[in-house]
Amino acid sequence: MSAVVTPLQEAGLVSGSPDPSDGRQTLMSLTPKCLKRLQEGRAARQDWLTATISQKLSAHEQEKLQAALGLLTRLVED
Repeated sequence: MSAVVTPLQEAGLVSGSPDPSDGRQTLMSLTPKCLKRLQEGRAARQDWLTATISQKLSAHEQEKLQAALGLLTRLVED
């Protein structure tokens, strides 16, 4: 596990602190730098998807997609 965590720590993406209930363990958390990268990545993907839908789907197709999203949302919420 240290082979995965150490480079992330060195890059400033995660930080560790001792577990208050078990000093042998370390609690890992994402740093503000990492959270910013995640948010930027999500925003870029969302921008891409929005632009692609606008460019490649007709207004009628976009309406169908919106309706389908409503149905998918209902499936997830149930």
